[in-house]
Amino acid sequence: MKIAMIGAGAMGSLFGALLAEAGETVTLLDIMKDHVDAINANGLIIEDGDRSRTVRIKATTDPDQIGIVDLSFVFVKSTHTADVVRTAAELSGSEGWVLTLQNGFGNIETLSERIDPLRIVAGTTSHGATLLAPGKIRHAGIGETVIGPWKKSIMLGAKIIAERFNQAGIITRTVADVQSMLWCKLFTNVGINAITALTGISNGQLLDLEQTRQISREAVDEAVSVARAMGITIQEDPVEKMFQVATTTAHNRSSMGQDVKQRRRTEIHALNGFIVRMAQQLGVAVPVNRTLTSLIETLEVHY
Repeated sequence: MKIAMIGAGAMGSLFGALLAEAGETVTLLDIMKDHVDAINANGLIIEDGDRSRTVRIKATTDPDQIGIVDLSFVFVKSTHTADVVRTAAELSGSEGWVLTLQNGFGNIETLSERIDPLRIVAGTTSHGATLLAPGKIRHAGIGETVIGPWKKSIMLGAKIIAERFNQAGIITRTVADVQSMLWCKLFTNVGINAITALTGISNGQLLDLEQTRQISREAVDEAVSVARAMGITIQEDPVEKMFQVATTTAHNRSSMGQDVKQRRRTEIHALNGFIVRMAQQLGVAVPVNRTLTSLIETLEVHY
């Protein structure tokens, strides 16, 4: 399979490397020239526990060097989705699949503006990665990846992608109702990301104090209220699931925490901010999510 990884930060580089090691033809596409140059010169260095390995993989800043692909893998931050829609559409041509494992909501709607929704596959992943330096990442966590078609009736693309992922050691399963899975991931992000970003703590430290746990619990409960008002099926206890994720990723800094540390724009509008916008439309009170969103927005303005 010929694959273009649109967005070769930590996660994009990780998935691209794993697929390349399995024999797929992968090109990393990113605007970070120093990262691209380092990969082309020295390969992508991956730290994994006490081990380190180098993966030879092509990288570029120019999508015109890639050509038409079988799979356009969108892994940019949600704040940049609109910037890469045209690229994803052109690279996937008339028959290629487009996959997104991005955080938050709104990405698929943006992609659908130029790409046939029947060719869009979405999902979530529990893998974690951190960009250490240009051309160097850390594989920070391993977990299941779940994908499914944005339009429930078309499972073929999701099954083909899942097969290639599993062959590459990326444990993946497919579901027909991917929206429920995306909401499950949203609940977790709503409960962890903003709080850890504002306080500078790791995911696991969120569990140390009852008052911190309570803020996280209330943020998730509000998001659940919004989901139920929208008719979303909720299959497990979102608060308990969020605390489990905080435990299994205890030493990780959330993606939003990393963004704030680096003084980058966060994905708050696709996470807690999305809950606030939907709540306004539905007449649901979400004071904790409104406060967390406003505080992150304040931080960003004063970088």
